[in-house]
Amino acid sequence: MAEVKEAISEAQSNKERWEKETLQKVLDKTPERKAKFEGVSLESVERLYTEADTENTDEIGFPGEYPYKRGIHPTGYRGKLWTMRQFAGFSSPEETNKRFKYLMAQGQTGLSTAYDLPALMGLDADSPLSEGEVGKCGVAVSSFADFEVLFDGINLEEVTVSQTINAPAWIFLAFYVALAEKQGCNLNKISGTLQNDILKEYIAQKEWIYPIKPAMKLVIDTFEFCSKNVPKYNPISVSGYHIREAGATALQELAFTLRDGVEYVQYGVERGLDVDEFVPRISFFFNAHNDFFEEIAKYRAARVIWAKTMKERFGAKNPRSLQLRFHTQTAGVSLTVQQPLNNIARVAIQALAGVLGGTQSLHTDSYDEALALPSDQAALIALRTQQIIAEETGVVNTVDPLGGSYYLEALTQKMVDGCFDYFDKIDGFGGMVEAVEAGFPQREIQESAYQYQKAVERKEQTIVGVNKYAMEDEGYKTEILQIDETVRDHQLARLQETKTKRDNGAVANVLEKLKKSAQANENLMPTTIEAVKAYATVEEICTALRDVYGIYEEPAF
Repeated sequence: MAEVKEAISEAQSNKERWEKETLQKVLDKTPERKAKFEGVSLESVERLYTEADTENTDEIGFPGEYPYKRGIHPTGYRGKLWTMRQFAGFSSPEETNKRFKYLMAQGQTGLSTAYDLPALMGLDADSPLSEGEVGKCGVAVSSFADFEVLFDGINLEEVTVSQTINAPAWIFLAFYVALAEKQGCNLNKISGTLQNDILKEYIAQKEWIYPIKPAMKLVIDTFEFCSKNVPKYNPISVSGYHIREAGATALQELAFTLRDGVEYVQYGVERGLDVDEFVPRISFFFNAHNDFFEEIAKYRAARVIWAKTMKERFGAKNPRSLQLRFHTQTAGVSLTVQQPLNNIARVAIQALAGVLGGTQSLHTDSYDEALALPSDQAALIALRTQQIIAEETGVVNTVDPLGGSYYLEALTQKMVDGCFDYFDKIDGFGGMVEAVEAGFPQREIQESAYQYQKAVERKEQTIVGVNKYAMEDEGYKTEILQIDETVRDHQLARLQETKTKRDNGAVANVLEKLKKSAQANENLMPTTIEAVKAYATVEEICTALRDVYGIYEEPAF
């Protein structure tokens, strides 16, 4: 320890000598371009980082060893590449099924399903509130009949499927289990991930149904069910992605996401679940934004924070409970309508940050997503971007290749310290649920988003092609994917056929049974599976529980 302090002291002295003898001569002749250099999060970046800046950093350590700063696997990507999981979902289940099969034929190794707005809000295609939105931002699914078509010809035992759904997530888990059983799959073998992160809905994305505490109860129902019945399935992907897209800084994304995860663990423990049985199936979902080193530091810090929190706060003993696994998606909010082909470069850099940060799976945005849902060509370029990183760059040949960088290590520690500061503030409210009810994370994000926008308007933050290097005539035209209203007609026809063919008496009975189970505070997964097998619709199931739980209305903050 004494030798380390002596080395750091010497590094500081050497830095001061360099500033005086070498740097100042250059600055006297040629001043730097700006008085202050900042990253995307508007945090100051020092001119030079040396060993002196690592005085208070945690030991760098080794991959596969606590606290996993350098990765959870000793061999990194030398053993196994990340899962290339392109987000797909649009129009009808038939069209999305075709896109799934196309992407798999091009080398995609996992499916990731985007659902449309009605599904996200617990509505059917025939709801008056769904008009104009059916199949537009994702695939339309109103009942098990739609779900069967969506995965027609796809064996759930042979592919992992991620489902981006939150408020009605337990219903979509029920769809998945029901279909796996219908296919004859072994539930001990099927794997995949349900987003199921309701806290970030109240914080950022704003797609909710019920008040917070009943919604949390439904999340823990899926934890309990999966741990007993679908042991390889991840019942939640705690999502910082949407928090970042709403305007949070990298630190806020990190802190609010991990503290959401802590809240889910706490609720699971209070249900009586064993930490070392259910926590290993919790995964995370982070954004990859433009500030290259800040993003890499964020991922490395996330592993350290999670490992320490699970060990020290919850007494976890299973190493897998301590190992944070995460999916990464490049930043949709960074994509521009102007000069959209520039987005290919943005996505490549963001994806590289995710890989250098040690992600377990990755989605690369398509260059046309600021305009519309991705075209086949744009989706293919996005997938090829991942394959080029994996096969051509050499970054997969060694584990944590940037580990030991003075800048990266100092930035990682800054993230760790800042995250634990946020934890203390949230604990002061009594927990994340109480902090959300008080509007704390919402206000923090709003302020950060405002400050960033002002920096863009002042041109202190450059967006190439928007506030710098803009062109009146960009010289090319992007063909975009159009979703017309015929998809709604198609979905209404199948929904009507489903309601005609099913046993409506059985549906009424199972929905009443579901209400009674909710009133008795029972786990709702078994009855929900029974309901979807009877072809009760998403909206019918959600409405039945609205009668018990009520609805959420966001207070003014």
